[in-house]
Amino acid sequence: MAAAETGLEGVGATAPPRPDAGTQRAELLPLLGAALRPGEAWFLIDSRWFKQWKKYVGFDSWDLYHVGEPNLFPGPIDNSGLFADSEAQTLKEHLIDELDYVLVPTEAWNKLVNWYGCIEGQQPIVRKVVEYGLFVKHCKVEVYLLELKLCQNSDPANLVSSYFSKADTVATIEKEMRKLFNIPTDQEIRLWSRYMSNTYEQLSKLDSTIQDAGLYQGQVVLIEVKNEDGTWPRQSSLAKSSTATRSLTTSSKSPASSCSSVVASSTITNGDSNNSYGLNCSSLGKGGSSYSCNSYNNRESPPQTQPGLCGLSNLGNTCFMNSALQCLSNTPPLTDYFLEDKYEAEINQENPLGMRGEIAEAYAELIKQMWSGRHSHVAPRMFKTQVGRFAPQFSGYQQQDSQELLAFLLDGLHEDLNRVKKKPYLELKDANGRPDVVVAKEAWENHQLRNDSIIVDIFHGLFKSTLVCPKCSKVSVTFDPFCYLTLPLPLKKDRPMDVFLVFADPQCRPTQYRVVVPMMGAVSDLCDALSKLSGIPAENMMVTDVYNHRFHKIFQMDEGLSHIMPKDNIFVYEVCKPKEDSAECVTLSVYFREKKARQSNATPGTILYGQPLLLSIPKHKLTLDYLYRVILERISRYVKLSLVEEFSDVSANHETCNGAGGVSEGEIEEMEHQNGEEENREKVLETDTCQSEDCIQDELGKEDLQHRKRLFSFSLVNSYGTSEINSLTTEGKVLKLSSHATLAIDWDSGTRKLLFDEQEAQAFEKHNSMFQPQKKKTTVALRDCIELFTTMETLGEHDPWYCPNCKKHQQATKKFDLWSLPRILVVHLKRFSYNRYWRDKLDTVVDFPIRDLNMSEFVCDPAASPYIYDLIAVSNHYGGMGVGHYTAYAKNQLNGKWYYFDDSSVSPASEEQIVTKAAYVLFYQRRDGEAKRDPSPCTSVELTSEECDGMDTN
Repeated sequence: MAAAETGLEGVGATAPPRPDAGTQRAELLPLLGAALRPGEAWFLIDSRWFKQWKKYVGFDSWDLYHVGEPNLFPGPIDNSGLFADSEAQTLKEHLIDELDYVLVPTEAWNKLVNWYGCIEGQQPIVRKVVEYGLFVKHCKVEVYLLELKLCQNSDPANLVSSYFSKADTVATIEKEMRKLFNIPTDQEIRLWSRYMSNTYEQLSKLDSTIQDAGLYQGQVVLIEVKNEDGTWPRQSSLAKSSTATRSLTTSSKSPASSCSSVVASSTITNGDSNNSYGLNCSSLGKGGSSYSCNSYNNRESPPQTQPGLCGLSNLGNTCFMNSALQCLSNTPPLTDYFLEDKYEAEINQENPLGMRGEIAEAYAELIKQMWSGRHSHVAPRMFKTQVGRFAPQFSGYQQQDSQELLAFLLDGLHEDLNRVKKKPYLELKDANGRPDVVVAKEAWENHQLRNDSIIVDIFHGLFKSTLVCPKCSKVSVTFDPFCYLTLPLPLKKDRPMDVFLVFADPQCRPTQYRVVVPMMGAVSDLCDALSKLSGIPAENMMVTDVYNHRFHKIFQMDEGLSHIMPKDNIFVYEVCKPKEDSAECVTLSVYFREKKARQSNATPGTILYGQPLLLSIPKHKLTLDYLYRVILERISRYVKLSLVEEFSDVSANHETCNGAGGVSEGEIEEMEHQNGEEENREKVLETDTCQSEDCIQDELGKEDLQHRKRLFSFSLVNSYGTSEINSLTTEGKVLKLSSHATLAIDWDSGTRKLLFDEQEAQAFEKHNSMFQPQKKKTTVALRDCIELFTTMETLGEHDPWYCPNCKKHQQATKKFDLWSLPRILVVHLKRFSYNRYWRDKLDTVVDFPIRDLNMSEFVCDPAASPYIYDLIAVSNHYGGMGVGHYTAYAKNQLNGKWYYFDDSSVSPASEEQIVTKAAYVLFYQRRDGEAKRDPSPCTSVELTSEECDGMDTN
């Protein structure tokens, strides 16, 4: 790997030549499209640096001629924005692929490092490709490693954190633990994983991967060294206590009839619990006997608890799964089906779309544990492992979506329990003017020919979809089954934004404001709102995104606010017009840099610090001396000039301001990045002085003599501040810098430490708007969401419909209606919204009824009987996008009371607590009376009783 362009210094003479933009594109294009292969190493790159590189070489699709922007030289690879701790270089939590970082294969990384180098001191962020899934193999880069807490059996309180890939084996853990605790390789050891305070499991398969072993984030792994007399320390301690242990590779071989012989040493196969698990073989039928024999009891039996009031342990960001499972567990017809072992006769092991019945069996086992009445909580490890085998997206320990898991689980249970062994081929037919009731009956019958399970019986309903061509007025009507309703929420029309206003007056501290702007507004709307609060005219403002002490982006007034993410640091600079109206100004970005002597050689490296400046200076006054005096005045609030006698009189009668509006990102005209190239010096800095080496050295000498007492020196740099283009040393001459050039003012460490007041430089004021209470959240009724769902809409230009009459795609109008509803109606409130730049959660309070939800008015089947529903469960999400916590409210079917499920904790709840802004997925049960009386959607057509029975299961 070639020497990196460390800090902000240039590449040394030994660095290989960097190919031109076209060659870089050609070499990296096939590499970036490479497929993931298990075991390969891929590298993370901060997306901001990568986007800058793409613009520089013309990689973007909008760059039709692939000419690139040579003024946007990206400089060394800089991943500092990905680190929560720059010293330890630990990754921030909840980083998002493509949004925060990009992944590149090893060969692409090596090329980029050879061409650009890396910031000094930064280690590459390299991760392995891991394969997930049992039947459908799925590869992904394991960005976040698994943290395990390692300890010795002799000192279990001394936990040492270590990070592993899920593809690492148990042998890798053993090797690391031997190294950590200085255990010789010839000493015999055993590894144990701890799940609860008194429950351990032996890790005896050394070739098993960490993923297959079921180890989770933060789990404790203990190493036990064999005694000299051949005994094991834990063996003797277990004889004196009832600490539960079990082997990962062993299980009881006792027949079901001998449960009593092993019940004294049992634990829960689907998880772990502090409570005992002493089910008799007959307590839950055949399903009960199969797993009670493989379990281990703790010291004493707990008191009997209410069946169903069983928490689920959080295995590491698995609250989303626990929330969904509690809702399903409290769905009476589904839970009764599994508790009564009806599923056993309907398991479909031949279904190619199913999971060989394993999901159904794992779910059944978990439900039986939760409803045994013997556990306050269980740990659903085996269930999660099974889900991860078939749905790789749920195999890790990152936060996921409870609704997405719910959708997978309902589909997985359906296919595992599908009564149809061989699905017939069916051709879809359009209505073609036929009555709705005929087309609906046909659609439902066709659906049941391929899909017939307890999930269809309980959860499936029927949509009516109507499309109308805007050209030929062709009407297409289809009926489609659904398993849950995804209802849109009325979008917020505006959003609050916290921004900093940097005043033109250098003695004024920046002030933080909270403004309310249109959700889909422009940067000009932000300036208008800020103008009303601050009194600064909107036309005198420039909006910037400051990132790592540099300007990541300078926005134009007509750019959309959707480009600005909530995490962006937005600084708005006040602009003042020059006193001479005819004077033409040059806008300059100014970065603070500190020179640091490198240990390896005398060449100084540099780092950015402080808040960047924006200066707008009349072209005819742009000399180094004038620039120096202007900057001194701008920074006089936090640079202690009084300490230095030489700088007692530094104020300048200048005509300057700190910015100009409407500047696009990084537009540094005629600026090239190549260090020392004569032609680029001429382009960037046009002066009347001689450009020969002798003349430059002479100027440097004069500079040192004349201004050796200056606080800082000037350099012309790229827009990232990571590569030096030229030193500005010419005295007395007007600098012909291009507009929007970027300058660095270089300080030595001693001067910065002595004069630069870090605390004052970072200080800011808070405007009253930051303390005003937020506007009260509006409440939306559930019926409003349903009406919005059934409202006619026009398809987008990127989502057209193919009209069979016109023989082309058209932006048709589309309308959804509800034709029939199921016994259990699952309502998904679409709180999360995504677009290219914006990811947001809508925290609107949806007012939904606890009982008496009348859906009849929304059902368009004229022959349908009333649909009256009562709420039975709610999945809640607290927090924002990609983060937060899931819980559930559910009504126990045995006592009719509401409870709050928060992972392993279960507590009583009241109906008044249930309706909150956190409600995410609602479960409604149709009343038995209506379910019995409700005729099928096909009752207006003459049918046999058998045909109608099929529809009654909705």
